[in-house]
Amino acid sequence: MQAFLKTGRTTGETSSTSATGSDAGLSTGKRAKHSVPWVEKYRPKSVDDVVEQAEVVAVLRECLSTTDLPNLLLYGPPGTGKTSTILAAARQLFGDMFKERILELNASDDRGIAVIRNKVKTFAQLTASGTRADGKPCPPFKIVILDEADAMTHAAQAALRRTMEKETKTTRFCLVCNYVSRIIEPITSRCTKFRFKPLGEEKVIERLRYICGQENVDVDEDVYKDIVNISGGDLRRAITTIQSCHRLKGTSARITRQDVLEMSGVVPDDYLKKFVSVCKSLNYGKLEEYVQNLSYDAYSVGQLFEQLTEYIVYNDNLTEKQKAVICEKLGECSYRLHGGGSEYIQIMDLGCATIQALT
Repeated sequence: MQAFLKTGRTTGETSSTSATGSDAGLSTGKRAKHSVPWVEKYRPKSVDDVVEQAEVVAVLRECLSTTDLPNLLLYGPPGTGKTSTILAAARQLFGDMFKERILELNASDDRGIAVIRNKVKTFAQLTASGTRADGKPCPPFKIVILDEADAMTHAAQAALRRTMEKETKTTRFCLVCNYVSRIIEPITSRCTKFRFKPLGEEKVIERLRYICGQENVDVDEDVYKDIVNISGGDLRRAITTIQSCHRLKGTSARITRQDVLEMSGVVPDDYLKKFVSVCKSLNYGKLEEYVQNLSYDAYSVGQLFEQLTEYIVYNDNLTEKQKAVICEKLGECSYRLHGGGSEYIQIMDLGCATIQALT
């Protein structure tokens, strides 16, 4: 074990100097290139590259021109560019000194009160020079980025509030979260808040077209709208979906709508229509057969519940009372499912309640 930790090889492996002639003859240029996720490859490099968030970009552009950055609180749905925006702004501010002036902590790190008192406080107390190594001017402060700050405990947030108050001359804090209501009031009052809204359909399609053009991906035109509907304004999810389809189909194949639906795990509309028609037949045997077929096709019941909610609400063949009863039961079954309930029992319970509502 010690030998592996030091060398990265097990005892039986030979070193690179004693490799065979065929392996040693491989030049650096012939090595396989590492595949970079498109989400990282096309992450905005500057504030102007951020998609859709015009108000936030305008304010940050003004802050960058004066090199006067306040404490920031960025909140909104996932995949809308919160972390990418502050990282792009930091790169424009610090240039080559970006890594030295940034402390980024995510929810995967331990961010209890001990981390705030030690790691964050120590970094915040360090003074920053007003010039770079090459002599160019540079903002005399550092930036602490706390991604998914709504996962921090109240004790850690209270300790962070005191650090923000004392080290304001040498450090700027940027908190990124999905739910601003989970951030304590003393912190929110010390930050300039920006809400990131879900991205519009046109902006997401425009970005996807650009990426597909850069990667030479052949895509059907109706695929873009399907990806937008599936992602729900989450650009990160949309880019990941198109890249997964591209890897699955290969470089020369054309990506179709069916490929996107299979890759994203979306339940086909036929299953939604059949669920309502089976319930209207008032036949419990057909309902059990439907649930078994759904299980055999390995579709997610949670995804089915999510799509059924919208399908029931906009179904013109159901009365308002029937919609209310079915949607109430949908919420109850979805709650049990997220709590660890059986998929089979929950969808059967929903089907039985729907049959009773339609009688």
